Amino acid sequence: MEVKERVSFKELFGWCMFDFANSSYTTVIISVIYCDVFSRLVVPAGTNPENPYQEGNLLWGIALFISYMLVVVTGPILGAITDFSARKKKFLFGSFLGCISATALLWFVAEPGFGSIGLAFFLIVASNFFFASGENIASSFLPFLGPKDDLGKISGYAWGIGYFGGVASVALVSGLGEITVENFQALRMVGPYTAAFFLIAGIPTFLFLKEYGAAVAKPPGKSYFRIGFDTVIRTLRDITKFKDMQIYLISLFFSMAALGVVISFAFIYGAQEIHIENKHRQAMFILIQVSAAAGAVAFGFLQDRMGAKKTFNITLVIWIVCLMAIHQVVNIANLVNSVLSAGISVQWMFVIITSLAGMGLGSTQSSSRAIVGMFAPESKSGEFFGLWGLSGKLAAALGIFSVSLLQTMFSLRNSFLAIAVFFIISLAINFFVDEQRGIATARNYKD
Repeated sequence: MEVKERVSFKELFGWCMFDFANSSYTTVIISVIYCDVFSRLVVPAGTNPENPYQEGNLLWGIALFISYMLVVVTGPILGAITDFSARKKKFLFGSFLGCISATALLWFVAEPGFGSIGLAFFLIVASNFFFASGENIASSFLPFLGPKDDLGKISGYAWGIGYFGGVASVALVSGLGEITVENFQALRMVGPYTAAFFLIAGIPTFLFLKEYGAAVAKPPGKSYFRIGFDTVIRTLRDITKFKDMQIYLISLFFSMAALGVVISFAFIYGAQEIHIENKHRQAMFILIQVSAAAGAVAFGFLQDRMGAKKTFNITLVIWIVCLMAIHQVVNIANLVNSVLSAGISVQWMFVIITSLAGMGLGSTQSSSRAIVGMFAPESKSGEFFGLWGLSGKLAAALGIFSVSLLQTMFSLRNSFLAIAVFFIISLAINFFVDEQRGIATARNYKD
């Protein structure tokens, strides 16, 4: 039965607050602070003068690869189980506590060096697994929050609010000081501070968000795992009925491969290739969060006016242009300075370009979530968002691993450029998606 009206403001607020809360983890731990702590401090610098942090970058990429592959294996099955048992909220709460606990335990990474690598590596794998699993489950609530033609705005609201959560959480840890070996004891508090923020900010979700669907009686002799596994196999077999979802998930695979690299390596790239300083890092972070929040909300409205497919394609074009510009940032800075007689450094030009790219950061993810919500029958929302997670997380895992491996053979700059190719492939495939046909298929589907 299609949802006809938007849920109450209180419930919508509760759902949006999970994006606000979990942004603390992905921003502080994965994107901005702990990625640099791990790759430059926890893992000692190597002997290669041209790329002294390649070992740290590689291990960081492998940790994320393992965590995403675990989500790939478990995501669709968990999605099917939550649909069958009507326990989305309980599974979401479990992933919530798991991510918070593993993040808080980063405090026990007591000193930089080889003795700490194993513990830090394990806790990143565990915390990112729980974070990504919770992201899938939270997204599966979306089809129940309003009519299909309203999902773009709803998803955009949540993703936009999420970026302000990122700003607030980074502000919380910013007083811990510079990312240096001498300041490592203070930096140990990054994990506990982030965990505390996630815990407190996530409370409204579990107070206000309702459980949806009714549990189906479990057949005798079958476990939920077996039921979930069988349901996923049936979904994969029957997915030929959802042609546009199939095509879109393939397109999404390539865009999420690229986006996974951007989220995990953008600040590492800035520190190691562009040599940004703390003032550039702070400005870059704030501008990206603001532009990403604005992009998520603005493109959410645009999506409801011109369609999800066209909006998604526009965000891919933005990414392609900005990544080409990042690769040529030195030449662009020289050109601007010669034409305008300006004195813009390469570092500040990098900040400007990445800020423009930030518009695509929120809007690409938000629009992808809305498209899956529109193509998903309500009875299969958990399964379809499990498949969304399967495509996105598998792509992120392979993208991150590819770049972390390539940077050991080539420069980080040239290996980073490869992600523009992923966006181009995604754009080409997405032209074959028929949005209206995909929505009609979901509306007319009967179990």
